[in-house]
Amino acid sequence: MILDLERFLAAERPFWSELETMLNALESDPHRARSLETLRRFHYLYQRASSGLAQVQSFASEPALRRYLETLVARAYGESHEARRTPSRFSLRGFFTTGFPRAFRRHLRAFALAAGVTVAGAAFGGFAVALDVEAKPALIPFAHLAGDPAERVREEEKSVDDRLSGHKASFSSMLMTHNTRVAVFCLALGLTWGFGTLVLLFYNGVILGAVAVDYIAAGQTPFLLGWLLPHGVIEIPAFVLAGQAGFVLASALIGWGGARNADSAGSLAATAGARLRAAGPDLVTLIAGVGVMLVWAGFVEAFLSQYHEPVLPYAVKIAFGLAELVLLVLYLTRAGRGVEERS
Repeated sequence: MILDLERFLAAERPFWSELETMLNALESDPHRARSLETLRRFHYLYQRASSGLAQVQSFASEPALRRYLETLVARAYGESHEARRTPSRFSLRGFFTTGFPRAFRRHLRAFALAAGVTVAGAAFGGFAVALDVEAKPALIPFAHLAGDPAERVREEEKSVDDRLSGHKASFSSMLMTHNTRVAVFCLALGLTWGFGTLVLLFYNGVILGAVAVDYIAAGQTPFLLGWLLPHGVIEIPAFVLAGQAGFVLASALIGWGGARNADSAGSLAATAGARLRAAGPDLVTLIAGVGVMLVWAGFVEAFLSQYHEPVLPYAVKIAFGLAELVLLVLYLTRAGRGVEERS
């Protein structure tokens, strides 16, 4: 068939120009939603340009036209077969109702390891104080906890004045800032292949166990529970969750549960990079959830935990702490289950 080139160009060029305009729009705003009619029109123009390219292949005297159509068809082909994901927008409600608890449940082994290390540290600290009370100053770095528990309780219960009057906000913000810094550090220590995270969790457990056994041995269990439970049932799990995130980071670096063999150093690095990119969203979600938990714990410690009998009965504080613990367990284990089942 003999092709009348001038008539062919006059008839087809408007369609090529329209396709080029649509491609420019798609490439400049790739995530914008398009209507079905627009997509159908794009597909029609792509097919028409491909047909035009096939027809001009025999014209050796028109290399510029052929290159133009080849480029146009290649761009259209790329857009037609693009597997680009539409980025999901952050939802605060979605983070709390599904994102955080589901990220926690996806890494239960890392959480179990973090909890086990903390419990082991608490057992060590508790046995050390029970066997040798002189070891307490070496295990407990806080001056107000290194003294006699009975004496401290007498002083606390004797004082009915509000010691934090006018300073509650600054005290709670100090607690939030310090605890969040420690939690982020615990996550970052995952870069040491988890060894630093393990040491920090064990050390926190040692302090917790030493303090608990010291107060229980002195007969101050009600004071201990009333002081520790309201904020501790959130703060302590938050640090364990930070350790969980640290171990998730370590597992991504080491390759636990993933491809661990590589043909070369370059492919090994690429594999580690892929694992880190895959773990990144859950790491961010976990440490953000930990931050929220520590904000709440700091608020409770400043406005509730620091007040003892006769100002505030221990039974009330213990009941409040137990209610927090039950709600936290239900939240982490049940929230977002419906979404997982549908998935």
